[in-house]
Amino acid sequence: MEQQSKDSMLVHQAKAVLDFNWTGEYTQPGPRLYPHQWSWDSGLIAIGYSHYDQDRATQELRHLFDSQWKNGLLPQIVFNSRFTAYFPGPNFWHAKESPDAPRDRETSGVVQPPVHATAVLSIYRHADDEAGAKEFLEYAFPKLEAWHEYLYRERDPQGEDLVYIRHPWESGMDNSPMWDLIMHRLHLRADQIPVYHRVDTHTGLASDRPTSTTYDRFAYLVKLFRDRNYDETRIREVCPFLVQDVLFNSLLSKAGEDLAEIARVIGEDPSPHEELAKKTKSAINRKLWDEDRGIYLDYDFADDGPIRMYFGPNLAGPLYANIPDQDRAKRMLDTLENDGFGLSDENITPIPSYDVHAFGFSPVRYWIGPVWINIDWFLMHGLKSYGYENHAKRIRETIIDLCWNEGFREYFNPFDGSGLGSIFFSWSAALVLDILLGETTKTGG
Repeated sequence: MEQQSKDSMLVHQAKAVLDFNWTGEYTQPGPRLYPHQWSWDSGLIAIGYSHYDQDRATQELRHLFDSQWKNGLLPQIVFNSRFTAYFPGPNFWHAKESPDAPRDRETSGVVQPPVHATAVLSIYRHADDEAGAKEFLEYAFPKLEAWHEYLYRERDPQGEDLVYIRHPWESGMDNSPMWDLIMHRLHLRADQIPVYHRVDTHTGLASDRPTSTTYDRFAYLVKLFRDRNYDETRIREVCPFLVQDVLFNSLLSKAGEDLAEIARVIGEDPSPHEELAKKTKSAINRKLWDEDRGIYLDYDFADDGPIRMYFGPNLAGPLYANIPDQDRAKRMLDTLENDGFGLSDENITPIPSYDVHAFGFSPVRYWIGPVWINIDWFLMHGLKSYGYENHAKRIRETIIDLCWNEGFREYFNPFDGSGLGSIFFSWSAALVLDILLGETTKTGG
């Protein structure tokens, strides 16, 4: 089949996936397993919509922004009351114990990576209705400003310009090996683990999902938050999981630059957002860079030390956000090519989420090795921005081939490319649309 015909068919299929998952208010990340609205999923999904359906892209983010907490927290999940067979649901989170939680929406009490300003700007740049897009920017700007202010105010107690996450779910990479040492420190008695009933192992293969002992610790942390009414100061005093995450902070720096651009378009002062983005970029380079390995490392804020795990998103995020200088970018490319991430190995489908030579690597278990389209998408754009066109092209081709051969799956086996997790996964479809429908950017004004 000719490439142009193949691409056209894949665009049609990707749009069909998003249509299938559209609820009328937001897009489910995937049928059955993910019926509610997830924060960073919606941001990435809106980027895909921005190329062909401006109205739906704005609806997607409006529904999320209208669920924002009074203190600026943008919740990881906005629950849909039509879907009750999901864990952890509203009755487990008790989010309304916080005076800041919305009264008219049910949400979780944690966050996810801040891709939202980037998504909002994408809607404006690709808009057919520029006046409508500018009106949306004016609506979204104070929401985004409050979201970023929350992160720097509540999650950066030492004023380092790096924010921490307080639950693995906030990274978007739930069972990443980066959290293993912290999880091992949690010696929990049976009475410390709240009662819960998992649903994900009934709608997907248990062998592909986080283990039960991992979920015990996920649940324990949620109980710790709700017992303290989601008061950040009280949580910080006792929480064993406080991590300055590379991907989260990289995306925050990128989002800060994009928020500054939004401010510029609507006549607001961009300088505070530009300055914060620069400071976060500098802090990532100063504190999180590991010269020996040529990669950025997460920092265990609770235990005051780097987390020496070598993880694909810690390469992808900084390159996407233009964090390293050209010399460090070259070091990171060397790591990608030579240290277990497969960019120069034809037998490995780029880019696995975890070093394939590392202890505990699994090609099928969630974030312990499989390929995720969003991470490869970040990496593709990052490598291209540093002039590594051939590497970016190879990753682009791999993303297309994975979805063509296996459908828009949640994640993929890095060795044979087989699809894993949810079928009809929305951000896989949306990011393929971003690739295939191009980067025709409007300057705005």
